[in-house]
Amino acid sequence: MFELCLMCPEDRVECLSDALDALDALSVSVEDADAQTDAEQALFGEPGMPAPKEGWQRSRVTALFADATLAQEAAELLQAQDFFPGCQVLAMAAVPDQDWVRLTQSQFTPVEITPEFWIVPTWHEPPAAARKTIRLDPGLAFGTGTHPTTRMCLRWLATHTAQERVLDYGCGSGILAIGAAKFGASTVVAVDIDEAAVQSTELNAAANGVTLVAGQPDRAVGVFDVVLANILATPLKVLAPLLCAHVAAGGNLVLAGILERQEEELIQAYAPFCRLVVADREDGWILMIASL
Repeated sequence: MFELCLMCPEDRVECLSDALDALDALSVSVEDADAQTDAEQALFGEPGMPAPKEGWQRSRVTALFADATLAQEAAELLQAQDFFPGCQVLAMAAVPDQDWVRLTQSQFTPVEITPEFWIVPTWHEPPAAARKTIRLDPGLAFGTGTHPTTRMCLRWLATHTAQERVLDYGCGSGILAIGAAKFGASTVVAVDIDEAAVQSTELNAAANGVTLVAGQPDRAVGVFDVVLANILATPLKVLAPLLCAHVAAGGNLVLAGILERQEEELIQAYAPFCRLVVADREDGWILMIASL
């Protein structure tokens, strides 16, 4: 296989990527050309909303082709297009054959939640210190334990084990629901609008030997001792009345997917229903909880 690397300004990323796709590129990736420099830009978006910008000021676009001829032809055709001025061919090189499965697996190692509680991919043995584990491999649904929001939710569950009924709203891979079941919840309901997430949750629950109910949001019926929602700030604000209505008297609401700068927004959104406070912080993200 051969790799074709190009540089392009922000406003050419989409047309250049589309052109590479039409030229039979096996894959196209885009990254900040100024990453790891003072000019690096962080882009954040929310589900269902457009990103604040189309891309970085300068993007490095990398396309993978089956052979050198296709890569060379793509480079020549792209340079003849009227959108190419301002873009640049950086390099074209052979990509060495690798065991891509093993390479991908090497990027996912056991994740420590607490010294005795770990998330462990199936191709790894649990660490000697692990007393509780969740076996989970990367998949289509969000939630492998590597993101700070997931880790903070799991840490909260690990220290609040006396819960009977737990709702995981926006379950993704089901990792939080599985964690709740591992720590003794008698009834766990996991819901998501994405059918792939529901299927992933069911498969992961079975692989971990726990029982839960997974489905669309209409499966969340009644009240729960704990309601977990690890989504993002915008949907969390919209869902405030619904999520609070699912929390039983004396129960706990646990919210994540919130950036530190969004703390006051969430406090105000939930003020009519409960008093949110920050319970944990990690890498610019916060965990917020309320007791109802």
